Amino acid sequence: MSILVNKDSKIIVQGFTGSEGTFHSEQMIDYGTNIVGGVTPGKGGMKHLDKPVFNTVENAVKNTQANTSIIFVPAGFAADAIIESIDAGIKVIVCITEGIPVSDMIKVNNYLKNKDCTLIGPNCPGIITPNEAKVGIMPGFVFKKGRVGLVSKSGTLTYEAADQISKEGFGISTAIGIGGDPIIGTNVKDAVELFFNDDETDCVVMIGEIGGQLENNAAKWIKESKIKKPVIGFIAGETAPKGRTMGHAGAIVGGKDDTAEAKMAILRECGITVAESPAEIGNLMAKKMGVSA
Repeated sequence: MSILVNKDSKIIVQGFTGSEGTFHSEQMIDYGTNIVGGVTPGKGGMKHLDKPVFNTVENAVKNTQANTSIIFVPAGFAADAIIESIDAGIKVIVCITEGIPVSDMIKVNNYLKNKDCTLIGPNCPGIITPNEAKVGIMPGFVFKKGRVGLVSKSGTLTYEAADQISKEGFGISTAIGIGGDPIIGTNVKDAVELFFNDDETDCVVMIGEIGGQLENNAAKWIKESKIKKPVIGFIAGETAPKGRTMGHAGAIVGGKDDTAEAKMAILRECGITVAESPAEIGNLMAKKMGVSA
């Protein structure tokens, strides 16, 4: 098993015929992802990339039995696109769009409550189960199939960690980039819990950053979990000046527990092996898995 997406996922693309949607859909199709169609209002009935285009997600689901959606819709319309997918019964929604207003995401978050649906993102690279499904914008060739689960707030560090893991002779069960906005759907703890409950994930790599409490909450959950798996953690932003947003809107040091040093200390207290630098991630993971580098 993997988590959330696999070769059986039926994927539609919202914003299918736009430049971003077209470019990344081509990449996903080339990877072997099962894209069954797309949605662009007003262009229903067309074919695009040899796939059917629908006016609404509801129509797309009715005609293709899609269960997964990826969103390349401009920021001003992205919240509505997410809500449309939830209403249509989509089970996994990946929102790539960045710059969605926080007020819009508060509404989406409230709407998601008690719904049988998982939102990944927004402002994220997506999710990949190697050799099965790439639902996102990550470079597929970096990810080799294996038994290490990877969750990250950073897109680039996701790719870096996956590359290191493969160079150590291991691979990825699923990699999920949760995004760096202040309000996101799937958080670090949610992803870790999915990996801990996945029989085909033996080890988890967790990459966080300054700002917020997501990594701390995940660490506390790991400490209390009855299921035990080795976890490697890294927190980006050790040299960031206090009070300044660094790259991601959520990457800002607000309180004393938001700093990289404080988060690393909490991770260690909870039994997580912490990498001091991203260059150590693969090596530490290999040691944890009983392979001497």
